[in-house]
Amino acid sequence: MIYSYLSRTEVGLKRFDNEDAIGIQEISGGLLAIVCDGLGGNKAGEVASNLAIETVINDFIEIPNSIDWLEKIRISLSDANKAVYEKSISNFEYKGMATTAEVLFLKDDSAYWGHVGDSRIYLFKNNKIQKLTKDHSLVQKLLDEGYLTIKEAENHPNKNIIMRAVGEQPDLDIDLSKQKNNNNDQNKYFLCSDGVTAVINDEELQDILRNTDLEVISDTLYKLIIERGAPDNFSFIIISTGE
Repeated sequence: MIYSYLSRTEVGLKRFDNEDAIGIQEISGGLLAIVCDGLGGNKAGEVASNLAIETVINDFIEIPNSIDWLEKIRISLSDANKAVYEKSISNFEYKGMATTAEVLFLKDDSAYWGHVGDSRIYLFKNNKIQKLTKDHSLVQKLLDEGYLTIKEAENHPNKNIIMRAVGEQPDLDIDLSKQKNNNNDQNKYFLCSDGVTAVINDEELQDILRNTDLEVISDTLYKLIIERGAPDNFSFIIISTGE
């Protein structure tokens, strides 16, 4: 399998620090991609997101390949949770810090992913976009329970409240999944923080991902987010797969 990829992380127009972090690395003939959006004041969110990235990558390198890839994701995110949580309770400066986490590993004809928080992973296939993750957020919970319409959810004032994050509690509940793909398929995977999805909806993202040039996709996303005020840090990884 051949992977082409491009990543970008920006502070945006309203923030002074970038608490997002991204990681992408070729490991064992596959591709590991991670997007984290840190939470916590006094740059603690930046510490949390970078610590999570570092822990996941180190685990993937150190854990034997005899372990199932999905189990590797579970272990690495659990270790990241422990690392962030222990740092947060050992240093008052980092008290309460946490981070979202999207971990995607592509290997041969399969994709494996783990998800915590309200950052997202999308698959673009056959000219259509599919959201592979469901937000762990208050708004998503209200939407699932029928208290909000999709339109109301898009503009809800509490969109930034998340229900689950890495490092928030001693134990972590992780959404894990995998899928097989046809090696001949030309797919794109798109990981992003909510600084992207807060200002660009899924229909717009689908149109942008139709472009075959990853640089054009990146530049189009960047310009559109900036035009719409870039109220938060924003980060994304675009991966194109195929033989």
